[in-house]
Amino acid sequence: MSEAQQATKNTRTLIGKVVSDKRAKTVTVLVERRAAHELYGKIVARSRKYHAHDEKGEYHMGDTVEIAETRPLSKTKAWVVTRLVEKARLV
Repeated sequence: MSEAQQATKNTRTLIGKVVSDKRAKTVTVLVERRAAHELYGKIVARSRKYHAHDEKGEYHMGDTVEIAETRPLSKTKAWVVTRLVEKARLV
């Protein structure tokens, strides 16, 4: 596959909040989405945690980041952090 085809390749990207940065080179990202209930139609919040690769350890708890799907990097990790959307605010 040439570089031009790789650039246009569709990869899933998600935006979520870092909820854990305790492991080396890994962050846990909580992605929340809103979806209609199958039977009742009410809008409900659904959430899922993803383990994402953070090579330099530059993302910390509370940061909002974008993650992209990649090849499996470990047993639980198949996502990589691509960019910082918003830095965590100090309270």
